[in-house]
Amino acid sequence: MTEAVINSQRYSLTDIGINLTDSAFDSDRQAVIQNAAAAGVTRMLVTGTNAAESQQAISLCQQYPHQLFCTVGVHPHYSKEFTPAMRNTLAALLKCPEVCAVGETGLDFNRNFSTPEQQIWAFEQQLELASDSQLPLFLHERDAHTQQIEMLRSVKGEFNGGVAHCFTGTREELYNYLDLDLYIGITGWICDERRGTELFKLLKEIPANRLLLETDAPYLLPRTLRPKPKSRRNLPRYLPHILEQAALARNDDPQVLARQTEENCQRLFRFNQRQG
Repeated sequence: MTEAVINSQRYSLTDIGINLTDSAFDSDRQAVIQNAAAAGVTRMLVTGTNAAESQQAISLCQQYPHQLFCTVGVHPHYSKEFTPAMRNTLAALLKCPEVCAVGETGLDFNRNFSTPEQQIWAFEQQLELASDSQLPLFLHERDAHTQQIEMLRSVKGEFNGGVAHCFTGTREELYNYLDLDLYIGITGWICDERRGTELFKLLKEIPANRLLLETDAPYLLPRTLRPKPKSRRNLPRYLPHILEQAALARNDDPQVLARQTEENCQRLFRFNQRQG
């Protein structure tokens, strides 16, 4: 895909996962948002990864009403910081109209920046917050699928849906999430010939009404972008490329898939019911 096509605004899309409070955007955050809108990415869901960044995400959303929304939660890496006081802070933040989901939450046993026990406890607390608020879950998982699925199954019916954010798993893991009526978030991972080939093939098995698109920017720059960007920083304006690669994998019309994914994220996150 050429730069001209990326910026042609052929689609109307929502990036359901962008780390817009990340320092990688400190120098040009406003331009990043404007360029995304020019490319047809008219709405973005800013990821909250701890209490402080969740508050920052809300403040950012308040500057761009109806364009930016966010999640509130504690990423498993920060689980060791989770306290009863933090839970109270998160519960208050979840009442803000800009907030559409609980997370980024889940388990990550790959690097264990927090111990598995700390992660499990923090995840339990956030599952309860999702039940109390009736907001969907924004889920992270790495090398902890069995434990995470067991915990989600134990509270099935108590929370109001969710998405397996940045899904990179196996066919079995995909169906475990689908069996819980969860949505599947797809990123530029499918554009990586080194790691994303199997997921690219698996895309056709994701029901059309369960597929969501995200960049996870500034991470996971799609490797198939042409011309190749000079910077390795991923941007929300590249979401149309991910859409087109997903459509290619599924043998779908990109316009039809774009409309479907918009219906999906509206159904899950209820954007039109937020911010008045």
